Amino acid sequence: MNRMLDLAIGLRIPIAIAAALLTGSLLIAAGSGDPVKAYGLLFKEAFLDYWGLSNTLVKTSPILLAALAVIVPLRAGLYNIGGEGQIYIGGLFATIAALHLDGVTVIVALPTVILAAMTGGALWAALAGALRAWRGINEVIVTLLLNFIAIHIVSYAVSGPMMAAGAPYPYSDEIPQSLRLPILMPQTDAHMGVIFGLTAAAAITFIFMRTSIGMALDVAGRSANAAQYAGLNVKRQIVLSMATGGALAGLAGGIEVLGLKYRLFHLFSAGYGFDGIVAAFMTNAHPALAPVSSFFLAGLQSGANVMQRAAGIDGTVVEAIVGIIIIFVAASLAWRTDLLRAFLRKGDRDEIPSVQVSRVESK
Repeated sequence: MNRMLDLAIGLRIPIAIAAALLTGSLLIAAGSGDPVKAYGLLFKEAFLDYWGLSNTLVKTSPILLAALAVIVPLRAGLYNIGGEGQIYIGGLFATIAALHLDGVTVIVALPTVILAAMTGGALWAALAGALRAWRGINEVIVTLLLNFIAIHIVSYAVSGPMMAAGAPYPYSDEIPQSLRLPILMPQTDAHMGVIFGLTAAAAITFIFMRTSIGMALDVAGRSANAAQYAGLNVKRQIVLSMATGGALAGLAGGIEVLGLKYRLFHLFSAGYGFDGIVAAFMTNAHPALAPVSSFFLAGLQSGANVMQRAAGIDGTVVEAIVGIIIIFVAASLAWRTDLLRAFLRKGDRDEIPSVQVSRVESK
């Protein structure tokens, strides 16, 4: 029994996702669609088709980095809901740096632009961390509100001081050709951004598993009192975790500009910061699993169009399925597994005396 329970607890998130997909099939059937055909087309288009796979990889990069931007503060006991705003600020800083480094050798210019994107995101998230550390203001509220501020800052920039001459729509000038990220799959938009995401996931996993910095963040997240007793500066851990998460989200914004858009647009992010929250919770805050959850979510999004075209399923059904996944995963994470294990252990202990009593009475 205990082994089966441990297995179910270990697989509770995949089970929740499968249950969500099964529930989603009821929505498809309710719309007079064929769930088997719809899911078959979705996964074939997203993961097996050359062009569909390239589209999935394009979406995976920002979702993965945004997921890591949630995971790092989450391990420190904080909720970074501001990934979307940090993506916008990262894209803004990257564009400004790229436009001012035209003519500079790429060996110097490209790392500088990437560093600028990460710095912008880090500063934006550190603001929320500082308010939490020194003023006790809830970081969920601050990061959520900072999203809207960041979006409006970028909107002002691309429709005002950074707007390209004669542009019919709010966008900046194009970044130099030399600063554009290489293409991974020929004749597609799939770029090297996904490599940045995988590298970041590996680095964050190593930090939490093998370094004192990661251990300090974990301790601060589990118990601030224990962290203080151990001599850790809890306020420093709060700001550090938020700034690191912001840097990763800012990198996502920079990569969107360098690898796909080639200029800064009004509303250039397709909600990747919010998708990252979903991907992060699907992993139970484990950075090594973030590439898998991000790839899965990106596949759902890239396959939505083919479901609508070939199976006659409205694209909003996929959004509904993602919402169901969130609910089911959140429910699975809300299980009090410690109480369930304790209850079963208590049941096992209660069985032993009853057997002994029956033997004594028989004598």
